[in-house]
Amino acid sequence: MPNDLSPTARALRALEIIQARPGTTAGELAIRLGVTERAARRYVGILREAGIPVESARGPHGGYRLGRGTRLPPVHFTQAEALGLVMAVLSGQPSAAGAEDLVSTALGKVVKALPESVGQHAAMLREYASAAPDPNSARPDPAITSELVGAVAARHRVLVTYRSEVGNEWEAEVDPWSLVVRYGRWYLLCHSHRADAIRTYRVDRVRAVRRTGHGFELPEGLDPVAVLEENLGLGWEFSTRVVFDLPLTEVAPWIRPPMGRLEPLADGCVLVGSTRNPAMYAQEWLARLPFAFRVEGGEELRAAVVALLARFTAAVADQP
Repeated sequence: MPNDLSPTARALRALEIIQARPGTTAGELAIRLGVTERAARRYVGILREAGIPVESARGPHGGYRLGRGTRLPPVHFTQAEALGLVMAVLSGQPSAAGAEDLVSTALGKVVKALPESVGQHAAMLREYASAAPDPNSARPDPAITSELVGAVAARHRVLVTYRSEVGNEWEAEVDPWSLVVRYGRWYLLCHSHRADAIRTYRVDRVRAVRRTGHGFELPEGLDPVAVLEENLGLGWEFSTRVVFDLPLTEVAPWIRPPMGRLEPLADGCVLVGSTRNPAMYAQEWLARLPFAFRVEGGEELRAAVVALLARFTAAVADQP
């Protein structure tokens, strides 16, 4: 924490920590506040003097926690926290700089509720900062997202109505494992009973969510981000197979997970996956590789590479 905070500000920060993590010890509180244990206990004493019942217990399961029925004061932000909040919102959702955006109105209410000494710079940042929209981002419906978050938390199997990019619509029964935000897009990582496999669905393309009467068990040790990355390059319409005459260790740093799975061969390695857009796969992914490769499949990707080659050949052809 900043060293120039007043004792009252640190006491309020201590209250937030204890509220968020009941059982926080004096040592843990000291680390979070950036002070000594003695100072941390002093801030707890300030809270008690203000009438906030902070209880403490000894032993391995002890620590500080708030008493029952505690009425907490309004949320307190430091100036750095307020600025960080505005920056995070504008970075993640550039449209929040406008007046008509849903997130913009919510952010405006938060900024207006801040004390002038804290909110002044946040308001100025919001007013004068500009954010360019990300053409690849997509905002899902908040109601749909809320339904999915609730199902993930309760571990309830759901029926999702999904519409693909080309307009095809279907219903799938899935176990919703997690929601993952990746490069401005929200994904539902789940197990599809329709396909009996792991699937990743764009949340902005989910049209409806209905809970079933079934629950599910989350895979042990699940890393949602890693599993999503591994599966983004699988299960698409057009298969891909690209062979390299180099060791896997040299090729791997250039391969993004959505491109597929890189496997060793006796005299090199092979990239196996699938794509919904062979032209994009050739132009944006294969064209940037700094070494030779052979596209052995599928036919759609081979055709896309031939078309790309023809374009570049024409670009350097001698003019009549």
